[in-house]
Amino acid sequence: MSIAAPTRSRVRLLTAAATVALAALSLTACNNGDGVRDEGASQQPSKSAPAGGDSGKDTSAGSTTHDKTGTGTGTGTGTGTGTGATTKPKPQPASTGKNNPTSSTARVTCNGSTVKVAAQSVSRPVNHMLLTVTNTGSKRCDLYGYPAVRFGEAQSVPPVIDDSKPQAVVSLPPGQSAYAGVALSGGDDGGGSNGRTEKTLEVFFQGRNTNDGGPGAKAPLPAKGVYIDDSLKVTYWQQSMSDALAW
Repeated sequence: MSIAAPTRSRVRLLTAAATVALAALSLTACNNGDGVRDEGASQQPSKSAPAGGDSGKDTSAGSTTHDKTGTGTGTGTGTGTGTGATTKPKPQPASTGKNNPTSSTARVTCNGSTVKVAAQSVSRPVNHMLLTVTNTGSKRCDLYGYPAVRFGEAQSVPPVIDDSKPQAVVSLPPGQSAYAGVALSGGDDGGGSNGRTEKTLEVFFQGRNTNDGGPGAKAPLPAKGVYIDDSLKVTYWQQSMSDALAW
């Protein structure tokens, strides 16, 4: 019995020493001279790193290639559209004026070859007659100045009423008409000199810069003829009938 007690005391001492040795080894393993580090909890996986390890790098490169391919395709489409929009239309040939009656090259001087003339007696003003000129051609024609009328075998042209001059040359599209007034005799009593009755009338035209505008045109008169005297006068060509009979 006296031997057992010292034996248990030694066992306890040995056990305590072993425990201290193990604790020292543990501290040594955790401490390399820079202090204690807890490496396990501090490591966080990168959010951009995929779970597949090295395969994550290949996947990222593939994504970048895909984005560049998309941008290139968009640029190609835009270039194609721009090229189409800049295509120039084919130039159209200039108009020669042949089939355009309003062009400057299609304008001609009104004369007996392009118009017809009608003579009409009117009640107001008295002793007056109205001349109507209609463009029967296919081109616009211009009436310059005033009509040079010839009743019967007259050798002179009656004068024009100066105040009747319009502001612009009268121009007639195909099918349109213009007018001139003729004062046949002087006053209500026909008191002019050398009065007579005439049964034929021919109208001549002026040119742009000359008195000769081309061939004249005959205007039928009433069967009984018209009475004229030496006070015979005409107006300039007018665009409206009322202007022609205002003098």
